[in-house]
Amino acid sequence: MRIAIILLLILAGCAPWNWPQNLPLNGENAALVEPLVVGDGELYIGLAFSGGGMRATAFAYGMLKELRAAGMVTGTPNGLLDHVRLVSGVSGGSVMAAQFGLNGPQGLDGFRETYLITNAEKYMATSALNPLTIAKGVAGGVNSRETFGRYLDEVLFKGATFGDLRKRSGVKTWINATDVANNTPFLFSPETFDALCSDLSKVLLSEAVAASAAYPLVFTPIVLTAHHGKCDYREPDWLTAARYNPEATAAMRAHARALESYGNPDEVKFVKLLDGGITDNFGTTGLAVERARAQAPFAPMTPEEAVKLKRMLFLVANAGVEKDYDWTRRVAGPGGVGMAMSIATSAMAAASRSGYDSMRGELRFWETELIEWRCALPLSEVRRLRGSTDGWDCRDVKLFVGEVSFASLPDATRDKLDEVPTRLKLAAAQVDMVIEAGRLATRAAPEFNGFLASLAGNGVEGRIAAGGRRVVPLGN
Repeated sequence: MRIAIILLLILAGCAPWNWPQNLPLNGENAALVEPLVVGDGELYIGLAFSGGGMRATAFAYGMLKELRAAGMVTGTPNGLLDHVRLVSGVSGGSVMAAQFGLNGPQGLDGFRETYLITNAEKYMATSALNPLTIAKGVAGGVNSRETFGRYLDEVLFKGATFGDLRKRSGVKTWINATDVANNTPFLFSPETFDALCSDLSKVLLSEAVAASAAYPLVFTPIVLTAHHGKCDYREPDWLTAARYNPEATAAMRAHARALESYGNPDEVKFVKLLDGGITDNFGTTGLAVERARAQAPFAPMTPEEAVKLKRMLFLVANAGVEKDYDWTRRVAGPGGVGMAMSIATSAMAAASRSGYDSMRGELRFWETELIEWRCALPLSEVRRLRGSTDGWDCRDVKLFVGEVSFASLPDATRDKLDEVPTRLKLAAAQVDMVIEAGRLATRAAPEFNGFLASLAGNGVEGRIAAGGRRVVPLGN
């Protein structure tokens, strides 16, 4: 036994560690704040993709495929995808968020063959029977960034950085991980990297996604350096206010506290990031915080966007499964591993539900604030922002927020989907089943159908597509 322990300790010394690669800030991250593409400005779609390995990526892909099909008319091959302004991703969902954010609707073309039906575990150690794997897990994590992160960069992102994303895309893209020391969501955003005095434009998208998907023990944490004193950092006004405001939300105070810690060399020299699902498996906390710290009723939109807006749709893709536990039907159990997994799953599910409820509440409140702000504008300002007052109705704003999940599907289908493992490698038949589930669940979502119906009811001429679904032309 003693020899075995010594061997495990020796092997543990071989555990991979991810040395920090983020560079000091040279200039300002403000240049990376994505200016949303306004277009006609009447429609705004935001999407959040949950975690769940390749299953989550395929489900998010199915949702995007359905959004492309809905609203597709001659001359608009991308359908509703042309109106997606925000994507947020966690773990497996962050792969799809980064791919869409970087490449837009064209990122869907060939994505199944390039990624979904491939082996994303190619470079990973996955055997639970290998003593070296066990030792590395005990020491902090089995796989480094040179496994999944390397694969992502090779097959999808090709060295693309957040700077490249800013140049190529008008879609605000949020990749969510977890700061395991502060127990808070970590958002790869200009504001976060300002606090680290670090250059977000040089951070690889594959690095962010690898952090978002770094499930504990399976992966070692992605590590970032806090470059203290390497920039002239001034904390934002909302952070200062949150420190003294007893009415600030708990999520806002926690987020503010984390940013504060990044600037204090006595507290944080290195930030350790793991799977975003630990604190928010839906990736919605960022939006709740974004609204909570807003300094204007129309934020995070610009005044021009807020005046032109008529309909907003925000959908959360929930690729989670429901597993039956054998120990719920007998006195004995669960064992240690089963208990640990159940506790972790319960904590993640509770955090996700709280984040989703908070996000819904913030968006509902924002809708009320936005209408009040619009109706208080003088017509001269409306004309300046909108270009015309023709057809102006300050109250003509409707917001639809919903969840797309396996729950809306037939029992037999849901049972099959619940058997799809949370892995980064799936059989092609499983991938295709989940893709179709994403399409069907989106089509069945009441909020999605309400959004489409509101477009037709808003004077947008509709037509019936083959198969009987209502499809609306956009951009009128």
